[in-house]
Amino acid sequence: MLGTYSYNEIFRKTVIGFGTLFNNIEIRRVSGSKTEVMKVPLAYGPKDKFLARLAQAGTTTDRSTQISLPRISFEISGFSYDSTRKVSPTQVIRHVDNNDGSKTKKSFMPVPYNVDFELAILSKNQDDGLQILEQILPIFQPMFNITINLVDAIGEKKDFPVTLNSVNYDDDYEGDFTTRRTLIYTLAFTAKTYLYGPVTDVSSKVIKTAIVDTAMAVDTTAPREVRYQVQPDPFTADADDNFGFNEIYSEFTDGKSRNPTTGQDE
Repeated sequence: MLGTYSYNEIFRKTVIGFGTLFNNIEIRRVSGSKTEVMKVPLAYGPKDKFLARLAQAGTTTDRSTQISLPRISFEISGFSYDSTRKVSPTQVIRHVDNNDGSKTKKSFMPVPYNVDFELAILSKNQDDGLQILEQILPIFQPMFNITINLVDAIGEKKDFPVTLNSVNYDDDYEGDFTTRRTLIYTLAFTAKTYLYGPVTDVSSKVIKTAIVDTAMAVDTTAPREVRYQVQPDPFTADADDNFGFNEIYSEFTDGKSRNPTTGQDE
């Protein structure tokens, strides 16, 4: 069973969805009558990587190795199973194939997982860092819902919350006045996503007739029995068609079927 290949790119989509939340942040610097607008760069990676490049930039004149501040970086910090969102694993999601309306695809209910992210705001002065921080914190109270198309094959879209867990501040300034100062705000987030298994074709045909028999007693010789039958109208309708229903209601007395409208035995 574990040899069945299945890759829905859900973690990848979750990372992209999380990063997209912060890709339009900007800062503004006012000097007299002029306002300088700067879009804050965003990149995936640990903040230590960018701090190392900043330290290297102070010892070299090669502009190709230098990076500018402020900037934002984020990375995955962990995964955990979320038992509070668990549903019955035997339930099935069915979806009509978008390419062939006569076929149906199915997948079992998803497994809830939490993806932890760490987002770092790096700046060389306090005002830049606070501008960025104030564009993020009011949005999370403490969560913000995003919608992602998790599984294209079954058209499964889900809204899941991204929760802000904590905000930490660090000033790593050490050394003399020639050393570059870096202010770091570290924000911890949790995205509550879902993982889906393989999507398979449904080989069985669509159920087009439902029959329910009811009796006045458990005994098979009960004096009266009612049968309720439902069929699509037209009967040739497929699962994705817009159709009505034909309902047939019959009463049985002494083994004979009685029409409830005319009261005559049939």
